[in-house]
Parts: sequence; structure tokens; C-alpha cells
Amino acid sequence: MNRWIAIGLPACLLGVAVGAAWVEHFGQLPNPTTPAWAVQPGAVPSEIVATIPLGETADAAESLTGEEQANIRVYARTNPSVVNIDTRSVEIDQFFMTQRESEGTGSGAILDSAGHILTNFHVVDGASQIEITLASNKSYPAQMVGADAEHDVAVLKIEAPSEELTPITLGSSQHLQVGQRVYVLGNPFGWDGTLTTGIVSSLNRNLPSRVPGRVMQSLIQTDAAMNPGNSGGPMLNTSGQMIGMCVAIATKTGQNAGVGFAIPIDRIKNIVPELIQNGRLIRGDLGITHVMETDAGLVVARLDPEGPAAQAGLQGFRRVVSRRQQGPVVYETQTIDRSHADLIVAVNGEAMHSGAQFRDKILEYKPGEVVRLTIMRGSKQLEVDIQLGSD
Repeated sequence: MNRWIAIGLPACLLGVAVGAAWVEHFGQLPNPTTPAWAVQPGAVPSEIVATIPLGETADAAESLTGEEQANIRVYARTNPSVVNIDTRSVEIDQFFMTQRESEGTGSGAILDSAGHILTNFHVVDGASQIEITLASNKSYPAQMVGADAEHDVAVLKIEAPSEELTPITLGSSQHLQVGQRVYVLGNPFGWDGTLTTGIVSSLNRNLPSRVPGRVMQSLIQTDAAMNPGNSGGPMLNTSGQMIGMCVAIATKTGQNAGVGFAIPIDRIKNIVPELIQNGRLIRGDLGITHVMETDAGLVVARLDPEGPAAQAGLQGFRRVVSRRQQGPVVYETQTIDRSHADLIVAVNGEAMHSGAQFRDKILEYKPGEVVRLTIMRGSKQLEVDIQLGSD
């Protein structure tokens, strides 16, 4: 059975499990039967050189395919904006009155020349010390600016000269399509500057949040390899723009199985300014807990019966209970009447096409503000004003 895991990496795992395997492997070289020139650069004998055909080499750039050139371009453009995050925390056992230090690592992206760094909340959760290492290999201590556990987003800050900071270019996740090529750039297993490629495998995937009872909705699914240490790193499009932030993988082994997830960048762009300003996210709550996407709009599937939308008269799926008696036994069946549900077509005049767009649109407003929903109820179009509650 698959399990969802955040992809931060404990440093002790890197040093023991991964490091030992590579040391053991490379400790066998050189093989006694292997010529010295095969393992010592610059030691190729002249008689070997003489056998190499001349006039058959090509210019390195000309020999690359268009896809390879695109990969190289994305890496060159974005790698200076990706950072390695090392954390140290102290766990105290109150029963035995002992303490234990633990370390971890993850990835992040430079947001601006002021030194703000974007990463996952789970990468830095509980950390007593945070250190950021830039692509230039210079390191700086970091402080937490703001975080939201439900969305697994955190903003850090380092005091580094602006000329050493290369902010990443933020794209848009609104018009992503399944099959679109994407890249993941980060520090799997602590190996910095690692680029993997894949496609958007699916959209609007939901995973359990780090907050009990909450769900991270409308995530991007990809087959681009993610592994422990990729958490907080960017997902990129072919233009080198950040379209998402790596957050989790589905796995049976704890390592990549070709199913990874990223938080859409449009949601992050709504969250980050408030984290920088307030240190936390203050949410407006509409009280619509689930919608279904259709070509015509968003069907209201479930409502909080005490929430603002229900109080304003919106309708979701209706549960129909029917009973029949056979002798002394009463049989009860339940069915769902979908025809009863309202169809949301716009929020404050903006057409709604996806659950992610709808959720992110509501995040733009604060508790107490009024949003206007344009809905279809049967063949009738209605405008409904709803005052947002507090989540």
C-alpha cells in the first residue's frame, strides 16, 4: 500500500545509508586488470591516441538535440536560484530528562534580493538552527519569517549581499496541462544542483495535510524524480519559470516511485506576501468543502452546513434516503441527488475553470469581506453575495 511522505531528508540517513554504499562501491577501484590509462585522466598512451579517428568529432553544441539544449538552458537559468537548507533541532525526552540532536536537509528557492527563501514548512518545522547554502557554496544562517502548516509553505530570510542572490522567476500554474514537460531542481540525498525531468502526470490531486483533518488540495502530480531532500525545491516549465514547489512523493520504499507532487505556484504567490507581512496566513472561509470540475463550471459537491455559503442559500449534493419494509424488517438505502447542486461559474466576475483556481481565488480575500458568486441553478443564473467567515 502506498504511503505519502514529505521529502525532507535526515542528514544521518545521508551519511550512513547512502554514503556507505558509495564508499564501498568506489573502494573497489581500480580493478587490477584495468589499464592505468582507463582510470587516470591524462595517462592515455600515444599508441592509443594514434588509433582515434580524426575529423569525426562535432562541435559540442551542434551535437545536442533540441531537447537536450532546453534541459541545459533551464538548468543554467535556474540553478543559481536554488539553495540547500540544512537544519538542526534538539528533541527533549521529558521522561528520561535527556536530549537528542537531529539534523535534516531540504531545498528552497530565492524569492528576492532582500534574502527571502521559499521552502516547505516540514523542512524547517521544529528546527533550532537553519543554514542556507547558495549555489556559489556560500552559507548563511536563516531565520523563520512566516509559515503555514496546512499548505506546507514557509518563508525564511538570510542576510546576504544582494549581488549574491539570484531570485527565481515565478511563472503561472493556472493553465498547466497533463503531458506538459516539467523539471525538478533540488538537493536529493543532499546532492546539490540535481535536475530531473518528466511531465505533468495529473492535476488537482489531494493529499492529507500536516494539519489533522485538513487536505492539501489541487496539487500537481508528476513523474519527474523526487527523492528525500527535494522538498521545497522548484518545479519548472521549459522557460525556467517556477510553476510549483515539490512537497511529497507516493512510495512503498521511502524513495522515488514515479509519483511526486508539487504545490501550484499561483497558490504560493497568494500565500507568501501574507506570511512575510503577518508571519501566518489569515484565511477567509466560504464553507464550500468540495467541488467537482465540469466543462460548464464547478459543481458544489459538499457544504459545511453551518458555513457562510450554506447560510447564503447555496445548495450541494443532496442525500436521499429511501426505506422499504419487507415483513418485520425495514431496509434503508441512500442515494446522492446531484441534480440539486448549484454550479459555480464565476467569482467576482472571474470565470472559474478548476478547483485550484477557485480555492486560490478565495484565498485572496479576508474574513468579513464579501465575494459574489455567479451560479447556475438549473437553467437560471443567480448572483449570490457571501460574507466570508474565519477559517
